[in-house]
Amino acid sequence: MVYLHVPFCRSFCTYCDFYSEIACRGRDAQDFGLYTEAVCAEASRRRDEIEATRDLNTLYIGGGTPSVLPLSLLRKILASLMTGGVPPEPPASLRSEAAKHQDSYPKPFTEFTVEVNPEDIVEKGEAYVRELLALGVNRVSMGVQSLDDGILRWMNRRHDAARAREAFRILRAAGARNVSVDLIFGISQLSEAVFAETLREVSAWRPEHVSAYQLSIEEGSALAELVRRGRYDEATQEQCAAQYRQLCDALRTAGYVHYEISNWALPGHEAVHNSAYWSRHPYVGLGPAAHSFDGHSRSWNGHLRSRLEEKISPGRGLQGLENKPACWLRFPEAAYCFVEGSELISAEEAREETVMLGLRTARGIAAELVDAAKAAEMLADGRLARTGDGRLRIPEDAWFVSDDIIADLV
Repeated sequence: MVYLHVPFCRSFCTYCDFYSEIACRGRDAQDFGLYTEAVCAEASRRRDEIEATRDLNTLYIGGGTPSVLPLSLLRKILASLMTGGVPPEPPASLRSEAAKHQDSYPKPFTEFTVEVNPEDIVEKGEAYVRELLALGVNRVSMGVQSLDDGILRWMNRRHDAARAREAFRILRAAGARNVSVDLIFGISQLSEAVFAETLREVSAWRPEHVSAYQLSIEEGSALAELVRRGRYDEATQEQCAAQYRQLCDALRTAGYVHYEISNWALPGHEAVHNSAYWSRHPYVGLGPAAHSFDGHSRSWNGHLRSRLEEKISPGRGLQGLENKPACWLRFPEAAYCFVEGSELISAEEAREETVMLGLRTARGIAAELVDAAKAAEMLADGRLARTGDGRLRIPEDAWFVSDDIIADLV
């Protein structure tokens, strides 16, 4: 089970605080190459860790924006991850218009997800998607976020609603049969009518999976600065709760199963990789700022900014780096693919994590993980419910306040 972080974006979204670097067109080839070399070397060094998680043979490539990375470099990275070697170049018959089904392609991983930006899909077209499928990608996660052009501009997204629609059409035409669409709610200027139209249209697309996340104000993001300057008023809890109810109702009506707080799927299309995070399955994170978990401890990679900060002293800037090429400044000696820190997880912390993560899901948790008296009280007042096999779960109508319920329970 491997997560690969691709740290490149063409632009930064208003709300984002994830570690990423701007990839400038025409000047990104060397950066991409250095990144690829570093990730391949890291995969080689961590071969034993990767093999130890092969019982769940999934790969998730996230970012950043993985769809800005050239396919030739993605193929090289795959070769470093796969013990049997990367799939060969697909025959013409699989790259033609006749190849419309993912079942025609090799499957080096049980689930192989790549995140994509709608604008990249439109620019690169069906041929690009077919090449992804030929590499073994069998799940595509696309960040749509909204189908309102005003909100998309405010988010500083590269696409508009029309391009999102076209991108989804291209994915289907190229043969993608397992597509997840990301949406964002909890936006103060998002009206009930606008959100209803987005949900209606996305449901009509029939993606196999929908993820929806509440907008949060993250320190270091452009949005946090807008709030600080009084240029954005955060949505109230009442607004966020109403939008979450609207989301749940619309997707339930459309036939989606709400299997985790932020995730809905058509039956049988629940995300294997992400579900494993919620059950605390070991995984290996490769690339800058990626996290790993071996069942007992958690570790995380550094990123360029933290490494450069070591060389900065007040008033003097980057010592000895002033005349280096820009790409060297961004990726010096591939220094970002290193373990920056780790923590050992105690038995009590593991129990609390199991409760916290499990109660985010429809499957819930084993009753013996929590205090029986507290559980009985919460069952009585509706904050908890029993599943068919006697486990404890939070009912959907209480998921919006699940943090409070979990805090009371643990």
